Amino acid sequence: MALGSSAPEILLAVLETVTRLGKCPGELGASTIVGSASFNLLVISGLSIYAVSPETDTNDDRDEEMPLGVKRIKDMRVFAITCTSSIWAYIWVWICLMD
Repeated sequence: MALGSSAPEILLAVLETVTRLGKCPGELGASTIVGSASFNLLVISGLSIYAVSPETDTNDDRDEEMPLGVKRIKDMRVFAITCTSSIWAYIWVWICLMD
């Protein structure tokens, strides 16, 4: 979902970068992509948290040990990759802004 909604910004930033190689950078850049990605991450996380509630927990195959509306994360690799990428993106923006 995040990649699909960020695709226009990413494509525009890549096109601008390629067409302006060796020149002064344009208005689009790394901060545009990072800003869009961080906004998407916050919105997707917020919607995911909002969507999990006792009223919407109607799955018959759910873990009976967990109370209604509580989900157990069995695989943390996706969250580890997202967290690492987000931290690296903020560090990269900080490095770019220090220039």
